[in-house]
Amino acid sequence: MDSSKPVKAVKDVVEAAAAKVADVLTSEIPGKPGSAPATLDEPTTPVGPLPPKKEQGTPDTRTPTGAETGVPATDKGQQGAYLTTSQGARLRDTDHSLKAGPRGPILMQDHHFREKITHFDHERIPERVVHARGAGAHGVFTGYGTAAEVTKAGFLAKGKETPVFVRFSTVLGSRGSADTVRDTRGFATKFYTDEGTFDLVANNIPVFFIQDAIKFPDIIHAGKPHPDREIPQAQSAHDTFWDFVSLHTEAQHHTIWNMSDRGIPRSYRTMEGFGVHTFRLVNAAGETALVKFHWKPKLGVHSLDWEEAQIAAGVDPDFHRRDLYDAIEAGAFPEWELGIQVLPDTPEETFAGVDLLDPTKIVPEELAPVQPVGKLVLNRTPTNFFAETEQVAFHLGHLPPGIDVTNDPLLQGRLFSYVDTQLTRLGGPNFSQIPINRPHAPVNDMLRDGFHQHAVHAGVAPYRPNSLDGGNPFPTDEDAFADLPVVVAEAPKVRANPVSFDDHYSQVRLFWLSMSPVEKEHIIRAYTFELGKCYEQAIKERQLQCLANVDPVLCAEVAKGLGLPAPEPTVPLADVQPSPALSQVGRTWPADGRLIGIVVDPAVGLDDVGAVRRAVFAAGMVPLLIAPYGGMVDGTPVQRTFATARSVEFDAILVAGAPAPAADALPARDAKAGAAGSVAVDPRVLLLVDEAWRHAKAIGAWGNGRTVLQEAGVAGTPGVVTAESGAEALAAVQQLLAAHRVWERFPASVA
Repeated sequence: MDSSKPVKAVKDVVEAAAAKVADVLTSEIPGKPGSAPATLDEPTTPVGPLPPKKEQGTPDTRTPTGAETGVPATDKGQQGAYLTTSQGARLRDTDHSLKAGPRGPILMQDHHFREKITHFDHERIPERVVHARGAGAHGVFTGYGTAAEVTKAGFLAKGKETPVFVRFSTVLGSRGSADTVRDTRGFATKFYTDEGTFDLVANNIPVFFIQDAIKFPDIIHAGKPHPDREIPQAQSAHDTFWDFVSLHTEAQHHTIWNMSDRGIPRSYRTMEGFGVHTFRLVNAAGETALVKFHWKPKLGVHSLDWEEAQIAAGVDPDFHRRDLYDAIEAGAFPEWELGIQVLPDTPEETFAGVDLLDPTKIVPEELAPVQPVGKLVLNRTPTNFFAETEQVAFHLGHLPPGIDVTNDPLLQGRLFSYVDTQLTRLGGPNFSQIPINRPHAPVNDMLRDGFHQHAVHAGVAPYRPNSLDGGNPFPTDEDAFADLPVVVAEAPKVRANPVSFDDHYSQVRLFWLSMSPVEKEHIIRAYTFELGKCYEQAIKERQLQCLANVDPVLCAEVAKGLGLPAPEPTVPLADVQPSPALSQVGRTWPADGRLIGIVVDPAVGLDDVGAVRRAVFAAGMVPLLIAPYGGMVDGTPVQRTFATARSVEFDAILVAGAPAPAADALPARDAKAGAAGSVAVDPRVLLLVDEAWRHAKAIGAWGNGRTVLQEAGVAGTPGVVTAESGAEALAAVQQLLAAHRVWERFPASVA
């Protein structure tokens, strides 16, 4: 604990903040399913559609060609109090099909049944081949004005606010897969600028598996479930993945990022985003610069423990999605700063020896600092998941004036692939007219007809030049997007990479050497687990050879776990300087929106639990009361019971009592109960504390709760604090939360 911030001082701050909250019930626990509470009996008095929940938003009410309509957002939803057909005819019954008598066959004339079942049969569209599992949110981006020297893009001007929609996702899994799998995450942002839509399609890892887009089908086919058995789902711990990356060694850099804690983020809110590619910017004077885009989370970069991720996948497959939406509902709006690494636009397109067109390489932040250019705040959840999150369509070619692409061969291929994908998924070329995709700039594109055409185009001359429509639309140089006149060197047509793309190991070693000891332990564990799930011995040995070319300690430790000899490197080990910016450990961050589990014992009263609960709310966090049974305890609502609670959903645990085994602490009813009756404390509480301890979380106790720490055998260990009052325990835990985890609890065996 930071000795410069004694617990007493933090306790005073906590109590002062708590005093601002008049009553515990004025703050709400997020997760309310509807905008009005449910009634015990089925409602019978007709009412109109209920309004959206306070945290929900919808796409702007724009026409298909970008004009504001001024129509309230609710006008896009259901209308009226009565059930109708899709054509507006009211219905008296939707529970019974039309039959020839009560026991007769259904009649072909039943148009209502036909409409209802036909629409249901066609509710699904093809899921994305990659990034199928996603979650989206609305927000606003505010420019800082600090990018004016390098780009004329208007949305980056000082104080300029631009609506956005962000979609987070995993790459490999299907729509129904779990959130917490080890995988790359997408971080795609649609900026609805008044100069045209800008899509920044980022990942939470700054490099990719491949250098050329022609290899994209190969890496995805290798990472996806095996085609014969369709297993394993949403993971890379299988033969085809490791067969590919061990043979295609340019993938090793992305792979080590994925084997690090970056592959299992704690939350979308604690996840960095990277544009991966190098882009070219142009300012008002026509001067160009090369840049890499970065999203920096306000809460810092924070990840799950591997066991925690596995438990969460079973207990709550929607872990990340729920966290995002609950945080927005609770008012803990997720925030990121957009930053750019500005690099000189030289003919060589290199910087500090790094080929800027190679998407498997980074530029260390110590060499090119990330300069903040704006802030993103997500403040509204979707009103309808399908209409917004599932139908949103991103494309790297959606560029505003001031931003252009480079010749990165992976980026070039994506410029083709993204449009091609939408044609199948969204039923034709007019996907930009779906409300979530509609631009916030005037559209006059001369594109006509096709499936799902929602615009009603006037005029008779959708061509240029014309005189019949008065010459409209006219080209212009004013505020227009311009393809920059970059000189392309004369060269023969070849299927080849530049020589500079051949270095596949130096930056992998850079990443490894930049990790803290505990992060290295996690990387060793990840490689050992993933390769241990492979069947073919040759694939394990081949990947060990790749690791030998990265670092002998990494290779030896993974080989030890696999029971195989560690090979010698086949290339010289790169002499690289570590980049501290790559490590997640060693700094402190705000605790906004963290979930605090509070274990109580109703048999002995709540002591000062009410005050602690108010203090947690006042600190911008969410308290969840954990009790033997649901309902109310001393007038305070219970959010979790010993049967329903698992440590994975909490960022820290406070123990206010030592509850005896509850009535349902029976192994036949709840496997977590274990040997119920053999201990003085409910065994599920001990399991809760033990799991939190194993996952390096902060734990605090006061009063009888100190007995639980003794029973669990964790008292006196790092990050486990006891106090005389709940306020003091909370204050100590808050200090520990700033570092995310208490990693000093588990000394690393590697340096």
